[in-house]
Amino acid sequence: MIFIQNGRILDPKSKTDVVMDLVIDHGKIIAMESGSKPSEKDLVIDAAGLVVAPGLIDVHVHFRDPGLTYKEDIQTGALAAAKGGFTTVVCMANTKPPVDNPETLEYILSQGRKTGINVLSAAAVTVGMKGSELVNMEELKKRGAVGFTDDGMPILDASLAKRAMDEAARLNVPLSFHEEDPAFIENNGINQGIVSHQLGIGGSPALAEDVMVARDCMLALHTGAVVHIQHISSGNSVRMVRLAKNLGARIVAEVTPHHFSLDETAVLKHGTLAKMNPPLRTELDREEILHGLQDNTIDIIATDHAPHSPEEKSRPLTEAPSGIIGLETSLALGMTNLVHPGHLSLLQLIEKMSLNPARLYSLDKGCLSPGADADIVIFDPNELWTVTEFASKSSNSPFIGERLFGKIKYTICNGKIIYNSF
Repeated sequence: MIFIQNGRILDPKSKTDVVMDLVIDHGKIIAMESGSKPSEKDLVIDAAGLVVAPGLIDVHVHFRDPGLTYKEDIQTGALAAAKGGFTTVVCMANTKPPVDNPETLEYILSQGRKTGINVLSAAAVTVGMKGSELVNMEELKKRGAVGFTDDGMPILDASLAKRAMDEAARLNVPLSFHEEDPAFIENNGINQGIVSHQLGIGGSPALAEDVMVARDCMLALHTGAVVHIQHISSGNSVRMVRLAKNLGARIVAEVTPHHFSLDETAVLKHGTLAKMNPPLRTELDREEILHGLQDNTIDIIATDHAPHSPEEKSRPLTEAPSGIIGLETSLALGMTNLVHPGHLSLLQLIEKMSLNPARLYSLDKGCLSPGADADIVIFDPNELWTVTEFASKSSNSPFIGERLFGKIKYTICNGKIIYNSF
């Protein structure tokens, strides 16, 4: 058994925030109380001064496997997740080949079972992610797909998007949408605004996101589907999600740590390491994102972990691929830029990084209680550390060298310690 003693237990489901002990046996939490008595053969973790919370769940990662494993693979992606306190991840479908067939799906799931974490996968919405023909969603769900997404590619055909929502509603699975209309984008990855003008780059306007979010919010309202708006970046899109939710749409909105931490000026400092789709936008957009987090318009924090090689990111700004890694800095960015400034409580942060992601995919996770899976992260909320080395194969992050609050001490998945910083 594992005895975690004297930790600050945070459970977002029951709103628990108390100092007590937690006992693990055979992969489950068997007790939460004070004054537990371990035997000599039991493993004891002294968590005095530390937070003990549900293992984090990331519903938006790219492990690049199969097909692009020079950037990342399922094993290294899982190591990065564990180092960041994540015990469950949902892989996106834009691999090579894409996850539009049972064979590729089964490969990812089988490789995931060889890691120390829970590796789940979404399947593509359309065949080849080409936006013209729906996959066999029922078959892929039966084979283990937890949801469907063409992430990286918007579904431009509104009638096809509606048919996908109708089918997803019938099957009771979520759809995740990448919301950018390329008709309005001159150069992707950089916001169209003062920075793009300064650099002489056309950029990607918030309009490209706003029109797609508006469309899909209304389609969600009329179909009853659970629609997950990925990596929201525009203040107007946050407002539209708020309206759609008030109207009764089953919208789940997600934001990344980079979108609540940085604005478009980061491109001037970090170059291609601050290039991502959708791009970092204005400070006013970032402030509306903070408001959306506070009033629960934005439900989930997810990384959009997107590894690229140094050679790819060293290309000119308009030629380098978009995306950054995020698993190993996500919790610390939340602590540093949301909790310590007072935008969210620690319990609210954990809710958006564990319980709400679990609810999106109907997972019996994201909480701490007797009988629950022993998926747990233990961290020091006040310890400062410097972002340096990564467990990921890639290091494309604008946060290298930053001093952040929130140091992961242990990650426990299914009752086994899969990472410790000692």
